[in-house]
Amino acid sequence: MSAHSGKLSVKEKIGYSLGDLAANLVFQTLMTYLAYFYTDIYGLSAKDSSIIMLVVGLIAAFIFNPIIGAIADRTQTKWGKFRPWILFTSVPLGIIALLAFTTPDFSYQGKVIYAVVAYTFLLIFYASNNLPYSALSGVITGDMKERNSLSSYRFVAVMFAQFFVQVFMLAIIKSAGNGDKAVGIEKVMTALAIIGTIMLIITFLTTKERIVPKPEQKSSLKEDLGDLTKNRPWIIMLSLTTLVFISLAMKGGSYVYYFENYVNKEQLALFVQPILDGLNSIGFTLFGNDPISAGFGLFNAGGIIFMIVGITFSKKLADTYGKRDVFRLFLFISTLFIMAFYFFPPTSVVLMFVSQILHGFFYGITIPILWAMIADVADYSEWKNNRRATAIIFSAMMVGLKAGLSIGGSLTTLFLSSFNYIPNSVTQPETAINGIKLLVSIFPSIPFIMGAILLFFYKIDKKMELEIENDLKQRRD
Repeated sequence: MSAHSGKLSVKEKIGYSLGDLAANLVFQTLMTYLAYFYTDIYGLSAKDSSIIMLVVGLIAAFIFNPIIGAIADRTQTKWGKFRPWILFTSVPLGIIALLAFTTPDFSYQGKVIYAVVAYTFLLIFYASNNLPYSALSGVITGDMKERNSLSSYRFVAVMFAQFFVQVFMLAIIKSAGNGDKAVGIEKVMTALAIIGTIMLIITFLTTKERIVPKPEQKSSLKEDLGDLTKNRPWIIMLSLTTLVFISLAMKGGSYVYYFENYVNKEQLALFVQPILDGLNSIGFTLFGNDPISAGFGLFNAGGIIFMIVGITFSKKLADTYGKRDVFRLFLFISTLFIMAFYFFPPTSVVLMFVSQILHGFFYGITIPILWAMIADVADYSEWKNNRRATAIIFSAMMVGLKAGLSIGGSLTTLFLSSFNYIPNSVTQPETAINGIKLLVSIFPSIPFIMGAILLFFYKIDKKMELEIENDLKQRRD
């Protein structure tokens, strides 16, 4: 291994973080709006939407990601293993992200086929870009404190992408389309595709791969897969990632339904009107006088702002107490504030906002730690087997992410269908209202709690982190 694995410049950390900002303009849109796009804009039934999201998502997770991970680990160029993937997939990813949120004038069957094809290619190019991008964090530096710092930069960028998508995007879609959401989302995705492509190119230009396996450490795909099956921390992290993203996809994709169908509009208007008046007085008129868009955006804004605050505490806590223990504790605490939503009546707008803020803060502490832990698992594999297979380990985590996103998104539309949700209806049956309430509270709490319990069996604690880091430094010198 290269010995040059220490401190990183602020420029490189920011450049690297822009890659996740770009990717999350796509990912956060999928997580927040894909179900809503399919049911209320594109015009598919909730059942068909559920099948597409589940089947295509799981195929992408279990087939595309491992293949791309294995190929990326064996890529050899003058730019490194992973950076070329970021460069050469940047433009195709932007184009297919736009096409996936386009509404063609097809028959219903034609729309189903188009959705399947577009979503499939979107997940292929997203994996081809984001998997090598994630693996890059494992070879930029071998210093675990720097890795924690890099993760913090990265996930502040993620929060900015999430902030834009969840706070402003619904209002921008309505405004850009003059009330036609199909036209509005196409215009928004065009702009995001251009911006995201530029950011990914900047990531390529500003980063460097420093940890390079020695030629004698080359391994076969069979050996890499064999190492994974014997790597219990990897199995636990794969399961944890899946559970976390099931919860995120389920609650994230349900909030728009929650605000449009459950939250009391009069109480929401009373709560947000002073804020709207203040924004309008300084010339910020994006939300206009639409209390639903404004309330939805401000609700998400509160959670995201405090997630960013939580992220700033993450590195210090992880350095002091170890990633595992910090992640487990704050994942559990954050879950309590998700569960609370089940007990809020439609008029308890203030309590909804407070609970969202507290959930955001405590969950924010865990966000950078997840990916830093996965990089630690790559180090653990090298430590145990004297072979490094960074991308295939990260590909397994991407399997968990995609599987979680697919299962969570599919469960959202499946539950909506089973609870008799009626798309674009002014009134919903009581069963649908109760289902929407469960989708933002009890249902997403279950995977989070399972994840917190799972970490009791994860053995890479603070002491082992330091042992692995020191041993690998000696080997690489």
